[in-house]
Parts: sequence; C-alpha cells; structure tokens
Amino acid sequence: MSITVRELLDMPHLQLRLHSGKAGLDRQVTWTHTSDLPEPWQWVSSGELLMTNGMSFPADADGQEQLLDELHRIGASGLAIGEQMYCPKLTGRFTQASERLGLPVLWIRYPMPFVAISRAIAEATLLEQSQRLMRTARIYDALRRTTGGDVARSRTADALTKELRCPVFVCDRVTAEAYHPDGPHPPDDVKATVRTASQGTLVAGARSVLTPSGVEVLVGEVPTHDNAVLAVIREGGVALDGVLIQHAATVVALELSQTHLALEHTRRSGAELTAQLMDGSIDRRGGRRQLLSLGLDPTHSVFVSATGADERRLRDLHVALWRRRIPHVTAFRSGVAHAVVPGTDEAVDAIVASLGPNARVGASRALQSVARSAESAREATWALGTAQRTDARLVRYGSATSWLGVGGVDDAQAMVERWLGPLIEHDAQHRTGLVETLEAFLANQRSWQRTAEAMNVHRQTVLYRIHKVEELTGAHLTDTADIAQLWLALQSRDLLGGSR
Repeated sequence: MSITVRELLDMPHLQLRLHSGKAGLDRQVTWTHTSDLPEPWQWVSSGELLMTNGMSFPADADGQEQLLDELHRIGASGLAIGEQMYCPKLTGRFTQASERLGLPVLWIRYPMPFVAISRAIAEATLLEQSQRLMRTARIYDALRRTTGGDVARSRTADALTKELRCPVFVCDRVTAEAYHPDGPHPPDDVKATVRTASQGTLVAGARSVLTPSGVEVLVGEVPTHDNAVLAVIREGGVALDGVLIQHAATVVALELSQTHLALEHTRRSGAELTAQLMDGSIDRRGGRRQLLSLGLDPTHSVFVSATGADERRLRDLHVALWRRRIPHVTAFRSGVAHAVVPGTDEAVDAIVASLGPNARVGASRALQSVARSAESAREATWALGTAQRTDARLVRYGSATSWLGVGGVDDAQAMVERWLGPLIEHDAQHRTGLVETLEAFLANQRSWQRTAEAMNVHRQTVLYRIHKVEELTGAHLTDTADIAQLWLALQSRDLLGGSR
C-alpha cells in the first residue's frame, strides 16, 4: 500500500510539518521527485511528492498560485519545501490556494536530507514497487508478442494501449503524425500538443502537457530515435509515472529498430534494381516485372535525383517514402540520392519535403518503358544540376529552360560530343589532362601563370596543353564565341554527371 501525506507527517524522525492543505492529508504518495527547475509540474507524475529548495520558486502571488494549480492538475500528492534555503516568502494567496485545492504543503526542517524522505516512502511502498515491476515485465513482454508481421503499423503501440489502459501513439517528432503509415494515428488536437512539447530536448521520463480541450498528454523521448516521440493520453486518472513511460519508450525504440532493419533489407534489394536501371543494364521484361511488383508502373514513373547538406536524410529517403506510402526504389551514390517513384506531384513533392529546405531535387520525364530508364536517370541528373545552379528546390526536366540556354540532355550531349569529344578521347589514350586544363584555364580568366599554379604544373605545360586543345577542337581561345562554346560544353558535361 502507498503511504499517505498524513502518515509521512506522523513519522517523527522525518521532522516534517504542515504549512497548509490539511484537507489533502490522505493523498497517496507513490514516489518523490526533487526539482528546482521552473515549471516543475512538467516533470512530476501523478501521486508524486515534489520536493524543492525553492531556487526557481515564483516570488509573486500569481506564479505561486499557478504552481499549486498545475501540481493539483497532474495529481501530485503534495509539495515539500526545504526550510532556510532559497524559497521566497509564501503569499497569502498561495496558502489559500493550497487550502482550496486540498493540496498539502510541507516544510522540510533543515538540514534533513531529501533522500531520507524518499527512502521512507520507498520502504512503505514495497508492495506497490513489486506491482510496478510486474507491470514493467508485461510491457517488455508486449514486444515479444508483437514481433514479426507487417511493419506498417505499430503493434507495440497497440499492445501498450491495452497494458497501460490509455491511448498510446508513436509520433514523428516534427509533424506529430503517426510514425508508422498505418498508425495508430493521434487525434488532431493531440498532434498540435505533441508538436509544441517536442520542441527542444525532452528530459527523462515524460513531459505532461494539456491539449486545448484540457486532455493530458504525456510526451517522452524514444531512446536512439531522435525523430520519434511517445505520446500517451492519460484518461480517467489512470496511474502512470515517469518510470513506466521510460520503459514503454524503450520498447517502442526496440520496435523501431526492428522496423528500420526490415526497411534496410528492402532498400538494399531496391538499390540494386535502381543501379541497373540507371546503368541501362537490366533485362527489360524482368525490370518491368520487378517494378510492377513494387507498385511502380514504368509508363507513369519518374527518376528523381536529390542532394543536400543533410546526408542522413538522403540516406533515409526510403524511410520517408515508406512512411508516406509512396512506392519506390532508391539508391545513394556519391552524395546523391536517386529514386524511382510515381510521376505524381504528391510523390515528387514528398521527396522535396522530406529532405528539408536546403535540398535540391531534379525529376525526369516519365520513364515510359524500362528501355528508357538510363536516359531518364540522365534527365534527372540534368534537372538536379539546373536546380543547384539556379538555387531552385525542384526542377522538372523539360518544364523550364536551362540556365545554360541548352534545351536538355540531347542538346547537352551533342555539345559535349562536338567540343569536348576529341579532348576526352585524347585524354583517355594519352592521359594528358586536356579537359582538366581547359577547365582550369577558363576558371582562372585565361591566365597561364595562375592556371599553372592552380594545377601545380609548369607554365609551359599549360601552354602546350591549351595549344593542343585548340588543335583538336578547331577553337581559338582568343575568340569570345569559341570560349563561350567551350565553357557551355564544360557546364553541360557537369550537368550530365561528368559522363560523355
């Protein structure tokens, strides 16, 4: 059985004395919580006795009354204040509120250590601790009973709802939507509350917050998964404490780890298919059959290429698409995420949203057939290059004129073949670095000396190579028109991904 506030006062060795709130002396004390933080009610659970030295205790009457109102709301058993410490003078309104609410306020005589009170309560609640241990064991057993099967729904959240006897949700930390595409999904007012509570770092246990309609929600961290939080709606005065919420969050973390392992297995097989499509090395019938089995009709699917500062988001693109129930295959190459998704605005916009505001995304035209997959991949790369150079978040191939004035992949390929083809071929045969030298020469405003310094070669080497470039291309690097053509060819090569 839990000890009451009255029984604590009757323990002579604790030397506690009552300040106010006599009507609440029969409140059950399940545990203690020591805090000198502002708004301490956010970290206290139902049945707990808050102990404080008063370092952040409000000095004004409004603040003191609010403190008692919030402690009463969450079901705290009382408030104990260390004497001769830092607590400001208690106001008359504070005392009246304590009496009105029946919330006991105790004085802890100096220098009585707070731990002595905690120990007395722990010894008096051994039976309850045993019951909590059994409940904790059942929480972990819920994981065993929910392993395997479809990962689209959080079976652990369902099991915890039954065990804790109140609704439990696993939410995305930013949007507060259900982390799993099939839910369970929290109500809209709970989502708004979770979004507010999840800003910043959540402490151990759970933070108690109210929805606009007055429903109490406990929001806690999910260990090792920074982008997920646990939300528990406490209904009907159900007894829940921070320890139980921590254990529940740990079970959720284990389920999420299993889910991500399953998704990673699927991603790897999809990455192989994506690579074959990009390289054009896949059997057409086999590729079509594989795409259709994944819910991707080649006729209406598109290639998407994306890059950004947050590499983790790029690597986890498959998770974001899974959560939005968008069919996909993905691959990650040299800092760029590639994906095949349905060619709808919803699918492409979901990629843009999931990668954040600093990401740049390019989308191809519709594949139409597996035979055109390699060409579609080049279109996506071209569109991505245009997005990077124009600082647009999304560029669809063919939807806008390239900043170069080159219409698309075919035009760019022709320009590269015409102006750089002889140089690329000569470099491949003789390892002369003509393309690299030309690029450095133009980047250094056609200065022989600065180009030599930038490339760490002799000035005469630069002279020889540039003359060779003019010989092979027929261009003159004193002619503005020829300079422009060579520069456009180099930019087109970059937009094509550096491939001829």
